[in-house]
Amino acid sequence: MAYSVRHARRDDIPSLATLLQELFSIEHDFNFDHSKQTKALQLLLSDSRCCMFVALDQSKVIAMCSLQVVVSTAEGGYVGLIEDVVVDTDYRGKGIGKQLLSSMEKWAEHRGLLRLQLLADKDNQSALEFYKAVEWSNTHLIALRKYLPNTDKIHAIF
Repeated sequence: MAYSVRHARRDDIPSLATLLQELFSIEHDFNFDHSKQTKALQLLLSDSRCCMFVALDQSKVIAMCSLQVVVSTAEGGYVGLIEDVVVDTDYRGKGIGKQLLSSMEKWAEHRGLLRLQLLADKDNQSALEFYKAVEWSNTHLIALRKYLPNTDKIHAIF
């Protein structure tokens, strides 16, 4: 069966939030918070430096993938940070994730991005095997994070 891929739209947000809930249930570093994820999805969909694709089974959203454009001093130009690659459990193993990433790669190449990168939970063996199968490679980098004090000035710099 063929699945279609298109850019995400605002009316997809409820389905996207459900996919994020599924993703965050297996990632150790994140907890699902419907209001936060809905707000973030709205921000992603309204930001011209971002791209989000969804895969559909007819009209049902069954998978998603997002990208944010950032500047890399190592590459001397723009690169893409891919996040939230998730396929509904009932649809895994059917090539949908590969189709989504391929669409994202084409989008990034068309815009002249020099590299794509992503983070994956180190305990999510099936995801790590999938990324290896679609020719993503490990790096020697590790992810670190630091939370900043909660502030109401979230949009102050934009």
